[in-house]
Amino acid sequence: MDTEAQHMERDRSSCSLDGAEEGSRSTHVPDRPAALMSWSRTVFWGMLCTVALLLFSAFVLQPFLIPSGSMQPTLQVGDRVLVNKLAYRFGSEPGRGDVVVFDGTGSFIQESDEDGVGALLRGAAASLGLAEPAGSDFVKRVVGVGGDHVVCCDKRGRLEVNGTPVDEPYLHPGDRPSDVAFDIVVPVGTLWVMGDHRSNSRDSRDHLGQPGGGMVPVERVIGRVDWLGWPLGRLGSLEGTDAFTGIRPPGADHG
Repeated sequence: MDTEAQHMERDRSSCSLDGAEEGSRSTHVPDRPAALMSWSRTVFWGMLCTVALLLFSAFVLQPFLIPSGSMQPTLQVGDRVLVNKLAYRFGSEPGRGDVVVFDGTGSFIQESDEDGVGALLRGAAASLGLAEPAGSDFVKRVVGVGGDHVVCCDKRGRLEVNGTPVDEPYLHPGDRPSDVAFDIVVPVGTLWVMGDHRSNSRDSRDHLGQPGGGMVPVERVIGRVDWLGWPLGRLGSLEGTDAFTGIRPPGADHG
């Protein structure tokens, strides 16, 4: 009987150990539905944040990667600027001296034929400042607004707006206001724009003989460059200019 009791005791102990081991193993089996739900939540919140950033960029403040040296020294190649899309949203219009980003389709370039998924992805990356902007987007300084008479150059080699000479401290060192002579009147509702690096900028001057004469329609302006976001050493608001202070009203010098 003692032997039979010992066998029964061992059997109970074995069952107990097996159960403990089985229970121990079961606690290490991953909860797949919970892990899947956690991953799904991560993807959902990531997509939601991306959509929110894209909407903010589309309507409020858009990062813009400077792709060329046409605005040096004001803006350097690789700078990330922040374009204020609300600057002209409520009735105000671009003014002389403003640095603006605009869509040059129909004025600087012909209609763009870029389309498809690649263009969509590129546009999304550009709107977040992660890629160069579309080939139709440009950044320049407004020199003349609707009705202005803009001439270059006067006897001292300066730009003139409505008969008033303009000293331009933002020009690239060594550059003249323009190597191309011009004498134009800016149509109402359009802008005459130029780069600060005049010897390295394709701007309104390069389209004088084309349809539109290099004028940029105001409705094509995407926004005003108000801040520098990168590099960190240049972080801050974009310095304004008083170069156009004292310019006479449009039409004052040409009837």
